Amino acid sequence: MSDSYYNPKDLKKFGNIAEYEPELAKDFFNWYGKVFEDGALSKKEKALIALAVSHAVQCPYCIDAYTSDTLKMGVSEAQMMEAVHVAGAIKGGATLVHGVQMMNKVKKLSM
Repeated sequence: MSDSYYNPKDLKKFGNIAEYEPELAKDFFNWYGKVFEDGALSKKEKALIALAVSHAVQCPYCIDAYTSDTLKMGVSEAQMMEAVHVAGAIKGGATLVHGVQMMNKVKKLSM
């Protein structure tokens, strides 16, 4: 096995974060659970959003978890990949729009 910070087995240990700070962990997991309940968006829609965001923030644990969840909910591979492309487009656009800041600075310094 190659050395890596990411170990898929660690995802199952997520609940262990309560070991050092039980009250905050309890609050987090209660809130997290409520966020993913049916509301204005369905659980399925929220899981698909979570899958896309997981890719944008590059969390391998979240990618694993929400890939499994969305598959179980009947989301197709095409829908998952389209969501990933949306995340990529937003992340790419966010990077590029900051080019305006660079351009403004260049213009200011060139005056």
